[in-house]
Amino acid sequence: MNAPTSLLDAETLAMGQQVRKEVLGADHVKASYEFDHLSLPKTQLAEYVWSKIWARPGLARKSRSIANLAMLTALNRPEELKLHIHAALHNGLTREEITEVFIQTLVYCGVSAAEESFRIATEVFTELGLE
Repeated sequence: MNAPTSLLDAETLAMGQQVRKEVLGADHVKASYEFDHLSLPKTQLAEYVWSKIWARPGLARKSRSIANLAMLTALNRPEELKLHIHAALHNGLTREEITEVFIQTLVYCGVSAAEESFRIATEVFTELGLE
C-alpha cells in the first residue's frame, strides 16, 4: 500500500492510512489504491487529507463527520455523502444524531438538499439494518 507515488513520508502515510481504514474500512482503502495514471493526483490528495487533516488532534472524528455530512449536503454530493454516512456511524454518530445533522442542514442548505440526504441516510440505515 505504501505506493512509491506518495508525496508523504512512510510514517505519515501509514498513520493516515490507519485513520482512513478505521473511518472508511479496509476494503475501501484497498480499492482506492487501484488507480491509473490519471487518478494518481486524486489518490495523493486523499493520502494528504487522511494523514494531515483527519489525523489532526483539534477535532474528534465524530465532529469531523458532522461537518462532512453538513458540507456534503450543502454541496449536493450524494455518492460522497453515502460514504460519509457510513464513516459517521464508524465514528460513533447514532442514527438520531445523523438525522439531527440533516434537520440542521434543512434550514441552512435548503429543503431539497436535505431531502436528498435523508433519502440517502434511509438507504444506508436500511442496508445496515438500522431502520
